[in-house]
Amino acid sequence: MANVVTITGVKKLYKMGSETVAALNGVDLRIDEGEFVALMGPSGSGKSTLMNILGCLDRPTVGSYKLLGQEVSGLSDDELARIRNKTIGFVFQNFNLLPKLTSLENVALPAVYAGLSSKERLALATEALKKVSLEDRAEHLPGELSGGQRQRVAIARAIAMKPAILMADEPTGNLDTKSTGEIMEIFRDLHKTGSTIILVTHEPDIAQAADRQILVKDGKITKDISKGSSEVIDIV
Repeated sequence: MANVVTITGVKKLYKMGSETVAALNGVDLRIDEGEFVALMGPSGSGKSTLMNILGCLDRPTVGSYKLLGQEVSGLSDDELARIRNKTIGFVFQNFNLLPKLTSLENVALPAVYAGLSSKERLALATEALKKVSLEDRAEHLPGELSGGQRQRVAIARAIAMKPAILMADEPTGNLDTKSTGEIMEIFRDLHKTGSTIILVTHEPDIAQAADRQILVKDGKITKDISKGSSEVIDIV
């Protein structure tokens, strides 16, 4: 199984007055192709900082981050942006859809940024909407969709370019119970077809969908639990 993420000795330090605060304080992590990983932790634990580094939205102060074998910790902002567009699909709690674009146009946006032709963009966006069973809402604006439907559009946008990693930050945080179940079923289906998924959540029920749960506390990974294994790795 190919290695997707390798983080070694990562620290993220911030200056607060005369003090230095470690949001991450020596993190080691490996995620392989096809894994479904849930990142958990209380507010202020460092899980969002870790998510931002994994998603190339930020870079570590100290340590190594290899994404698909490439060291990315020292790349420029422009280089990180190119990596994100090519390699990572994002799903956010608040959907982040453009209100004046249709579902199809929102899903096609990553292909626009990648410089693909109109025909290629249409084909990719249509295929992605079919994967989330929303092709019948292709011409609807976000304001004409329910919260669950908007999140399905956001997932379609995230997978349109067939990224190596799908990253979801509290993707069910704004949804009712029924919609939450539908969204998690989509993630499970994507995982079954081989997608590598990293999901941030504070809800144990949501984390249960993943086959690996990683607990972040005080800037460190304190537990790494794999489903179907009796082994729980406690990291001191």
